Amino acid sequence: MGTVGLSFGSATSGQGFDVASTVTQIQASEQAIETPWNNQLTALKAQDTALSSLGTDLSTLTTSVQSLTDFDGAFSEKEGSSSNPDLLSLSSADATAQSGSHTITVSQLAQTSSDVSTAISNASDTLSGSVTIQGRAFNVDSSDDTLATLSSAINSAGIGVTSSVITDSSGSRLSIVSGTSGAAGQLSISSSLSGASSGAITFQTGETGQHAKLTVDGVSVTSSSNTVTNAILGVTFQLLATSATAVQVQITNDTTDVSKAISSFVTAYNAVVKDINTQEGNDSSGNPEPLYGSPTMATIQSGLTGAMFSGAASGSISNITQLGLSLNDDGTLSLDSSKLTSVLNSNFSDVTGFMQNTGSFGQTLSSALNNLGTQAPDGALYLAQQQNSSEEAALNKNVTNENATLASQKTQLTAELNTANQILQSIPSQLNEVNEMYSAITGYNQQQS
Repeated sequence: MGTVGLSFGSATSGQGFDVASTVTQIQASEQAIETPWNNQLTALKAQDTALSSLGTDLSTLTTSVQSLTDFDGAFSEKEGSSSNPDLLSLSSADATAQSGSHTITVSQLAQTSSDVSTAISNASDTLSGSVTIQGRAFNVDSSDDTLATLSSAINSAGIGVTSSVITDSSGSRLSIVSGTSGAAGQLSISSSLSGASSGAITFQTGETGQHAKLTVDGVSVTSSSNTVTNAILGVTFQLLATSATAVQVQITNDTTDVSKAISSFVTAYNAVVKDINTQEGNDSSGNPEPLYGSPTMATIQSGLTGAMFSGAASGSISNITQLGLSLNDDGTLSLDSSKLTSVLNSNFSDVTGFMQNTGSFGQTLSSALNNLGTQAPDGALYLAQQQNSSEEAALNKNVTNENATLASQKTQLTAELNTANQILQSIPSQLNEVNEMYSAITGYNQQQS
């Protein structure tokens, strides 16, 4: 412990001294040892905040690049159009669809088989007899069987049909609709039903089950549904009407979504660059930013810059400037949307390869980001955060140990100084006793002198 200059006042005054403030003064120099540790902790916490923010922006950038390098990402999306949407409408075109034009002629729409019974005037009329649907017989032998109870029994049987009671101005009817569209769902119904007050109940065909018929690029195709999924790979379309006039279906690459994905990449890239640029300067108070001069920032900056000019060419596309991208003086990117749209329309496959081929720009950038981010165990940011965490743990341990030592020392000092204070406070009474003893022995009276 260092020397501390303390004043206890006059030894004979009997006033003593303030023990608590004296202990504080004595420990002040010892407590000062924690100051550089706490300063280091404050600096490391500021670095942690900056690293976390940068990590978030790097993660966003990584995700934006993945949408361009993923084979099921933006470049795989397709869109389609129909020359006559009243005859045929496009529903979807997935990643397996190929760009191109197709000629389709629809000669027959698909139909779902349905039958309907003759009408009975009273829906609550008691039924008798039986009806056989798709080979399943339904016997009506209860005194309270009606169209409604028969319909419920048919629906509960699970034979692939739907039954309902339809009421119009002429009475109530039993409607049977096949659960399978096309020719395969054709209903087979025979009936010996009769109503107590309406006589025999027969069934007639409402709609015959049939497949749709069409030609696709001159090839005959059938479909059990008017929603056609098996004619053009990856394309689903809806047949709406028949016509001798052919419909032109055009499948194209979805360049709009690709443009949006590249724009999102530019935004995310610029956010990371701005994070780096911020850390290279001073804050509003003129103090260096937390990561000023950090080797981690230098690693990330060089890694990003290098990746932007790496990667093998894909056909006629060999660098990012051909995509309408350019580097600004501060390291951020600018995007010429018109130039990007032009190259996507004229050379989509090469742009795709520039992002997705092995060793391409997109794949190289993706690998670089994995090496720079928060991915364990080798990401540059991950390693920096681990290093900070280790240093903070050691400093916090030092502070904790020093606080424990100071607490123990405070207890000991307080006890010792309380004893010394009591002694100082008792000195006047002890001197008075000595004087009284001296007067008694010598007869000398100090008060008369």
